[in-house]
Amino acid sequence: MRRVIKIAFFVVCGLVLVIGGGMFAMYKASQQVPEFYREALQVEPVKKHEASDQMLQRATTLASEVKQEGKWKALFTAEQINGWLAVDLVENHPGALPRGISNPRVAIEPDRVMLACRARRGELDSVVSLTVEPYLAEPNVMALRIRKARAGLLPLPLDRVLSYISRAANRLDLRLQWRQADGDPVALVSLRQPRDRHDRFVRIEALQLGESEVYLAGSTEQRKSEHDDDQSGVNKNRQH
Repeated sequence: MRRVIKIAFFVVCGLVLVIGGGMFAMYKASQQVPEFYREALQVEPVKKHEASDQMLQRATTLASEVKQEGKWKALFTAEQINGWLAVDLVENHPGALPRGISNPRVAIEPDRVMLACRARRGELDSVVSLTVEPYLAEPNVMALRIRKARAGLLPLPLDRVLSYISRAANRLDLRLQWRQADGDPVALVSLRQPRDRHDRFVRIEALQLGESEVYLAGSTEQRKSEHDDDQSGVNKNRQH
C-alpha cells in the first residue's frame, strides 16, 4: 500500500510540475515583445515630436490638395505615423483609444503592416500584435487581410479579433463587410463620401506599401448634378 501511495504521490507531483511549467512557459511567451515595437518605444522624445509635426504637416497638405479638383498623392513614413501616435494622439485625442489599450505603434513592409499595442483587460496584460495585408479592392474600398494576431508569441482567437474590428468600424461609422481569401479573413472597408457645399467626389485610386512607408494617390472631381445631365441632354438634342 505504501508503495502505491508513493507512486501516486510522485505522479501527482510530476503532473503539478508539468502543468506549472507549461503555464509559466505560456506566461513567458505572452510577455514577449515584437522587436519593431520595442524599437519604436525607445525613440527619443525629441524625434517623436519632430516626426509627429511632420505627420501633421503632410496630413494638412493632403487635406488641402484633396479639396481641389485634380490628382493628388501623399507619402507617410512609419516614423511619422509612430510619432503622431506617441505625441499628438496622446495629447489631443486621449479618448480615441478603447479602454485598456495604450502605446500603439506600426511597422510597414512592402507586403504587410504590423500593428502592436499594450493591452490590459481582465487577466490579459500583454503586447498584442496584428499583421495585416492592406490593399485596394476597388477605388474607395480598402481590404485588410488578417494574417496573424498574437499576444506576445501566443496566437489570439481570430473571432475575438474580428469582433473587435467590427465594433471599431461601427464606432467610426464605417461600412464593413467580411470576406475570405485562402482561409484568411478579409475586412472590406468602404470609405464614405461626405457631401460638401462644392459637391466634390474624392476617389482613392492607389495604395502602395514600401520599406517603412505607405503611398496614397487619387483624384478629386466635381460631382455631376442632375441639372448638368439635363443640360447635356438638351445640347445633344440641339445638335441633332
